Amino acid sequence: MKGSAGEARSLSIEIPEHLDLAGLPAFERISILLRENIISGNLVAGQALAEIELAALCDSSRNTLREALRFLHGEGLVNYHQNRGVFVRQLDKRDVRDIFKARRHLEVLALTVNSPISDFHLARMQQHLDKASQAAAEGQWRSVGTHSLRFHQAIVQMLGCARFNDFFSVLLAQLRLLFASGAGERDFQLPWIARDRQIWTLLCQQQSVAACGALTDYLDHSERQLTATFSYPFSHGESY
Repeated sequence: MKGSAGEARSLSIEIPEHLDLAGLPAFERISILLRENIISGNLVAGQALAEIELAALCDSSRNTLREALRFLHGEGLVNYHQNRGVFVRQLDKRDVRDIFKARRHLEVLALTVNSPISDFHLARMQQHLDKASQAAAEGQWRSVGTHSLRFHQAIVQMLGCARFNDFFSVLLAQLRLLFASGAGERDFQLPWIARDRQIWTLLCQQQSVAACGALTDYLDHSERQLTATFSYPFSHGESY
C-alpha cells in the first residue's frame, strides 16, 4: 500500500449533515467526526494527522484531540509512528479477511431476521442508491463509494441494535481505507452500483433468500477484488 499519497494530501474536515453529536463527551464527538471523514474518503490511508492543524479544523483543544486519536487507535483506524506523529492506518490482506468475515455475519443476519422488510428500511436504502447513481453521473466517484457503504450500513441498521451499528461504523471506516482512489476509483466503484440495486430490488420483492444469495455473492466478489490489490502493482496515480 502507498503511504506517500496519503501523507501528501492536505487536511480537511467535513461535517456530515446526518451527524448528531449533541450530548456526547468532547473527545467522542471528535473521534466520531474523524471516523466519519474516513468513511467518506476525506481522510485516506497513510495520511498524516498533524495535531495543531487537525485540532483547529475540529475546533477542539489539543488534549481533546489526543484523547480522540487514542480512541481511534483502539478502533484500528490510526497508528502512531515514533518521532513522526499520527497517521491514518494502512491495512493489509489479513484485515480484508477479518472485515469480510464480520460483514457476512452482520449483513446476512440482518436480511434473515427481518421479514418482511419494512418500507422505512427500503426507503432508507433507496436514498443511498439514488445518491450513488447521481454521484456516478457527475463523476463523483468518492461519493459513490460513500453511498455504497451507507447502503450496507442501512442493511445492518435493520437489526435495531445500537452496539451493532457502532461496531459496523468502525468496520466501514476500516473498509474505506482499502478502497481505490485517484485514477482507479471509477473502475473500482462502478460495478457495485448495479450490485447494490440488485440486492435492494430483491428486498423490495420480499425475496429474502434470493437477496441473501446476491449479498453473499457481492461480499465474496468484493473480498476477492480487495485481496487482489495486495498482489498486483498499482498503476500510476492510484493509491489504496
